[in-house]
Amino acid sequence: MSAKKATGKTHRKKSPTKKKEQKHPLKPHIAKVTVNIGVGEAGEKLKKAESVLEGVTKQKAVQTLSKTTNKDWGLRKFMPIGCKVTLRKKAAETFLVSALKIRENKISEYTFDDQGNFSFGVPDHTLFEGQKYDPNIGIFGMDICVTVEKPGYRIKHRRINRRKIPQRHGLTLEETMKFITEKFNVEVVE
Repeated sequence: MSAKKATGKTHRKKSPTKKKEQKHPLKPHIAKVTVNIGVGEAGEKLKKAESVLEGVTKQKAVQTLSKTTNKDWGLRKFMPIGCKVTLRKKAAETFLVSALKIRENKISEYTFDDQGNFSFGVPDHTLFEGQKYDPNIGIFGMDICVTVEKPGYRIKHRRINRRKIPQRHGLTLEETMKFITEKFNVEVVE
């Protein structure tokens, strides 16, 4: 005799109307914030820009190099022309809050791309808290690029068995806008 007959219980299927669909959407998060100052030339001006970036972000800046040669602009291939800093985790979020405060918590809709990332500019580094104008340094503006990802994007970056992110798992423009407005109290302006 089987165990079902011995206990007298029968197995019934649940009706599909009572079945609850519990979808747990993967919440997006800030993967990194890249802060870039493009100077256009090497030398003293680039050193000043590096010191400004280190003062604003509290991290060491890395030089960006030219990819092509352009004689009209006086550029050679692999010539240092700017500097950047990449911020992750808590440092990225605190910097982003201070940068958005400068922009009065408003971002234009056209700054978002199809993958859900966005970027904006800050015209003057002295607008950040704790930064003062120094006539020896001058004024530098900067570009801020924010990369937003969902959990599971590691498969796109890993070294072994790398794969593409499926379209159903990718971030959309609307999801990123909703995430930014909820988390950072940002108003998206058309």
